[in-house]
Amino acid sequence: MLHRISRRRSLAGLSGVLGLLGLTALLAPAQTWAQASASDWPKAKPVTLLVAFAPGSSTDIVARALAPRLAEITGGNFIVENKGGAGGNIAAMQVKRAPADGYTVLVHSVAYAVNPSLYADAGYDALKDFAPVALGPKTPNIITANPSVNAKTLPEWIELAKKTPMSYASSGIGTTTHLSMERLKAAAKIDVTHVPYQPAAAINAVVAGHTPVASTSMPPAVPMVNAGRLKALAVTSATRSPLLSNVPSITEYGYKEFDDYTWFGFFLPAGTPPAVVERFNTVLNQAMANPAVVENFNQLGMASTPNTTAEFNRFLRSEVPKWAAVIKSSGAKAD
Repeated sequence: MLHRISRRRSLAGLSGVLGLLGLTALLAPAQTWAQASASDWPKAKPVTLLVAFAPGSSTDIVARALAPRLAEITGGNFIVENKGGAGGNIAAMQVKRAPADGYTVLVHSVAYAVNPSLYADAGYDALKDFAPVALGPKTPNIITANPSVNAKTLPEWIELAKKTPMSYASSGIGTTTHLSMERLKAAAKIDVTHVPYQPAAAINAVVAGHTPVASTSMPPAVPMVNAGRLKALAVTSATRSPLLSNVPSITEYGYKEFDDYTWFGFFLPAGTPPAVVERFNTVLNQAMANPAVVENFNQLGMASTPNTTAEFNRFLRSEVPKWAAVIKSSGAKAD
């Protein structure tokens, strides 16, 4: 009897070992493929940087500044392609469906984190459908006013807005320039009317006096501020921008919850081998540290800092709910 029990245990143990060996055999090709793809990447074929917006957009400028540096570092071929439409959702859906091999990259802006809450159906889940690679450069938004506005500081403008009907221009519905001002409206208890424009048109409207105040990203505003054609009231980051060091940050006026940026990021389809994602993160950080790239970004009011895939993932997990709450409270919806 004991002999039979012992025999059964031996057979069970042998079956377990064979099962484990079989599982290992099944996993081995996948592991080998992942390692091989990481070592080959990006030399098997050209890498497409699919930009979520039109040529000439800030996102496009970021991608085109980095593409040649990525090629120099890796010896691969990086092609920039534009796929604008639906606030960046068309490009996101295309990359979501692309092979998870590291050769189709989504280059997007902060709209990536905003759109799933702004649209009834953005076509993707910002926290599940992509592998975050790296956070690119970011720039604070800035609140500016036409020189005719009788206010020199943000508090003075807020007091003016409490007494006088006022409107403000932004870079479009659902942009952080729009949502940052909606947050300020709620915090300061003011009611100013939103007038959405295309990014460059928003600045032009305030310079021309059609709209008294603008909330925009820094790149189109800085030349007008330096030329005296606009007054800078505040930047929306927690600290001042080196590009306009004399302009207070919004937190200096007591709005401690503000640290809003227009940022850019790089994403691969979910399921991309982690080794490929990590390799891409490494070369992106190297490219962003290139002195010529740093200078290019600085001239546009942008700055980047080295970051890991884990850090970028944590950043996204704070940004997505943050903007979802602002959209819910403001009632903003995409047309």
